[in-house]
Amino acid sequence: MDFKLPKTHILLQDLYRKFAQTEVKPLAREMDETETYSMELIKKMQKCGFFGIPYSKKYGGGGADVLAYVLCMEEMSKVDASTGITISVHTSLCCSCINEYGTEEQKQKFLRPLVDGHKVGCFSLTEPNAGSDASGQQTTAVRDGDHYVINGSKVFTTNSGFADTFIVFALTDKAAGTEGISAFIVDAKTPGITVSANIPRMGIRAASNCEVALQNVCVPAENRLRKEGEGFEIAMNALDGGRIGIGAQSVGIAQGALDEAIAYVKERKQFGRPIAAFQNTKFKIAELQTKIDAARLMVWRAALAKDAHEDYSALAAMCKLFASEVANDVTRACVQLFGGYGFSREYPVERMMRDAKITEIYEGTSEVMKMVISGSMKIR
Repeated sequence: MDFKLPKTHILLQDLYRKFAQTEVKPLAREMDETETYSMELIKKMQKCGFFGIPYSKKYGGGGADVLAYVLCMEEMSKVDASTGITISVHTSLCCSCINEYGTEEQKQKFLRPLVDGHKVGCFSLTEPNAGSDASGQQTTAVRDGDHYVINGSKVFTTNSGFADTFIVFALTDKAAGTEGISAFIVDAKTPGITVSANIPRMGIRAASNCEVALQNVCVPAENRLRKEGEGFEIAMNALDGGRIGIGAQSVGIAQGALDEAIAYVKERKQFGRPIAAFQNTKFKIAELQTKIDAARLMVWRAALAKDAHEDYSALAAMCKLFASEVANDVTRACVQLFGGYGFSREYPVERMMRDAKITEIYEGTSEVMKMVISGSMKIR
């Protein structure tokens, strides 16, 4: 058993860290304040291959693995959680659906431009009345000859403001429950798609997160993923993998906040000496770093299980449950270490604390994670 990263991954980690520090960090505060993501930054990340890390070079991807991807997620999220989720939804949710369930023709047509840096994807599952209960879908897809007509609405669709490709889930059989849900690859330029302005949010404010209305959207039948009724399985599998990415995002948020706090307490003086000199401060930092390292190892374990094609569903739920709790605990503690300045927007820990909360909610709430974990334990 080896807890050290391979040399190739250390080199990738260094690449991701340098990019995050030089390209993302300088823009993070402004993007949060304006609630707008920099399209120029997206182009730079696409050029660097950050949108196709774990996908085969056969389709234009980076040819790396899930572990490399989570290293990127952590480094980006250390400085900006909005960047983390932008990469995550594209990679873990949109691309994975096509990569794992698409035909060769679908992969060449849709996956290739997503992973080679030409297009951005999103994942349209959540609806106003279908959040944790994804089976409560109301969006419909009715077969009409060689195409489907989709009608309905989606909400909290990350990347939707600038995405080129949507993975849309809709009912093809209303009476069949989850077995009546199907998945479709939809071009964003298809007539009938309306994307709202960004939904005002507490955190990850720079990320594009909108409502999507679909009115008589005609999608070719060849754009359906797998058979009718297999959409729920596709969505749940994508979310399993996505939770590893959110675990990595949580670790990044926590580590980024603690790094900022350590730098601050070394400089900030109270009662005639730096705050870092007080034992209370040292002990608190030690506790926080220990939690972060534990969360990081849980994320790596889940990533390695996925790379090895093992059953990783419960491991992904565990790492997301624990890492998201750590992110919230650590960011609150870091704001406390900053004192009054931590409550101001002058320092990034305030933003990091706001960003951390969503990690306990999206891609499966903490309560849902506990259901997944206990279910794997066959508790009756």
